[in-house]
Amino acid sequence: MGKKSRRTKAPKPARMPFVARTFEGLPHEGDWIALREFVPSATATVTLTDGERVRVCSLLPGGGAGIRRPDGEIWLGLQVLHNYGDVSRDLAGAIEAARETEPGNPVRLTDPGLGDRLQQIVDPASSFDVEVHDGFDFWVEGTDAEGSDALAAANESIAPTERLTSVEAAYWVRMGDKRYLRWVVTQSEATVLDGFARLAAAGEETLGEGTKLIGMFRAHGLLVPVWEMDPAVVDDGAAALEEPVAALAQRLEAAIADDAPLTQEQRNARANLTSRQLTIR
Repeated sequence: MGKKSRRTKAPKPARMPFVARTFEGLPHEGDWIALREFVPSATATVTLTDGERVRVCSLLPGGGAGIRRPDGEIWLGLQVLHNYGDVSRDLAGAIEAARETEPGNPVRLTDPGLGDRLQQIVDPASSFDVEVHDGFDFWVEGTDAEGSDALAAANESIAPTERLTSVEAAYWVRMGDKRYLRWVVTQSEATVLDGFARLAAAGEETLGEGTKLIGMFRAHGLLVPVWEMDPAVVDDGAAALEEPVAALAQRLEAAIADDAPLTQEQRNARANLTSRQLTIR
């Protein structure tokens, strides 16, 4: 046996297990996805298993992973550029790194490896009440910092967003002259798609006059249907959509509960909906 063959090979790094639904098992799974993927400025507070409370933010300055505030409170950023293979592990790693960070400093995140996931450190009974902000002024609350040009620019770029209360994880947004509703439906992807196929075949997938289901995002193992509203017909804001969305949720629930095989018309509708999906994870 040659010397080369006798050399001890370095062990291969452990493979990151695949997880289809990143935030499954956390309180308000859909809102975690919404804050991670498309809500520009929002916060919620979550309680860890040891009783510590962490403020979860859609976005922090510079797209940072976290901040240890001067008073010691941990702020966690969801919209970040890094992805080490499991977003839940990344975020849990950011919390652990924040605990080792001196107050008043940003969190320096490295690859967390196969460390704990959020589901292992977040109290499953925790609340997760989302507060949508008009801007990013909360970044400097409780500090002596004054508004900067960067903060002003960030506030100017924000798309006005409102959260509905009739269903979980549905958000109205105004983007230029367009109005949209995005709803993270927290049931399995396949059953939700079948449900919407039944509704679409029956012409019941809209939110009423002046609305159109234009497609769906696939995000973290769930579907996020997107409707566009005609501002000449539908009033701005979440309030105008509360009743239509609640009614749609009931229709969708009934459609999902229908276990009959899809008809040809429904299969065609399903194929059409699938062709208008966009994966954002």
